Amino acid sequence: MRRALTAVVVLAAGGAASAFLVNRGDTSQAADQAAVALPVNTTKVTQQTLKDTETADGELGFGTTSAAVNRAAGTITAVPDSGQELKRGETVYSVDNKPTTLLYGALPAYRRLLDGSEGQDVLQLEQNLSAMGYTGFTVDDEYTDATAEAVEEWQEDLGLDETGVVELGSVLFAPGHIRVDSVAAQEGSPLGPNQNVLTYTGTTKAVTVQLDAADQRLAKPKSKVDITLPDGKVVPGRVEKVSTVIIPAESQDKDPETKVEVIVAVDDQKAVAAWGLASVDVTFTASERKNVLTVPVAALVALREGGFGLEVTDGTASSYLPVKTGLFANGQVEVSGAGIKAGTVVGIPK
Repeated sequence: MRRALTAVVVLAAGGAASAFLVNRGDTSQAADQAAVALPVNTTKVTQQTLKDTETADGELGFGTTSAAVNRAAGTITAVPDSGQELKRGETVYSVDNKPTTLLYGALPAYRRLLDGSEGQDVLQLEQNLSAMGYTGFTVDDEYTDATAEAVEEWQEDLGLDETGVVELGSVLFAPGHIRVDSVAAQEGSPLGPNQNVLTYTGTTKAVTVQLDAADQRLAKPKSKVDITLPDGKVVPGRVEKVSTVIIPAESQDKDPETKVEVIVAVDDQKAVAAWGLASVDVTFTASERKNVLTVPVAALVALREGGFGLEVTDGTASSYLPVKTGLFANGQVEVSGAGIKAGTVVGIPK
């Protein structure tokens, strides 16, 4: 009986690796001769943290861009400058000399607020009034007479008619400070309802990455990433927001593309302060296995009876031991099995 050593290709985790197909149960003379033949190339089993990483292109900027939309017809009488930063209580723009004021809140303004109104937007309004120093009301989700009185005081300070009613379009709710990204409207121009006045972002630097839909596994909320800046410096970041976006087709004979947009927060703002808009590399970690035994993928041997093994040698003889494989990453593979430990010498087939 003869045993043939046949080279095969093993596909694993998107990478190709060479391995030998062997029959550990063959007891022929040829098999005995092959068993005593020592591997020419060897390596050692190592214990390490194995990471499945992937790097994508990113753009350093200010994160998600939002639009400020006019809600009532009129004439634009004041707009900010691009790049200008605005805080709570400041005027974003004015229509017919009536300001739209920036307030903080996650829920966009969608209705007029007056005595008797209830809801999250009322709570946001009252939280802002309180933060700006107005008192005499309970901060809750109910718009009462006391709330209306505080609104009248606020309107008086703004030089507006003291109606006690917050009209739709008179406030812009945003999560926090904003930075004006671009201005679409010009002072003195007429503007109808539902027209864009300007776009804005947050004021902290962030990185935007657009991944292919097939790579969505990389974008795990709150997961840590590494950001490589144009000068080669690497700073840490974390996935803050993940959303699906549709990229319009460039021509009629092409289909729209579906992308996964990832906003990466940068905790160390000083590290990126010197950069305005810049192209960066973002390295995502899809999987991580700590303190596991690993070998090069090329060391794997495909066993005739199924599964994988390693050719283990002590320098005088070698034998094949079956192993269980785990994570494949960066040319390494996680292995485990009887007789396999850190420092074990294994062969690498030619």
